[in-house]
Amino acid sequence: MAKKGIREKILLQCTESGDINYTSTKNKKKHPERLEVKKYCPKLRKHTLHKEVKK
Repeated sequence: MAKKGIREKILLQCTESGDINYTSTKNKKKHPERLEVKKYCPKLRKHTLHKEVKK
């Protein structure tokens, strides 16, 4: 049985290729702003900026 909590799933989309490559979780009450992280994009084979998108 999964834990019940405040954390919600988010999707991370590459800003250069437009692919949604990663999922993560975050506490939306503590951090309401959109998440931006440098992650590896397998399509471009390099590290690019990934931004949080709506489901």
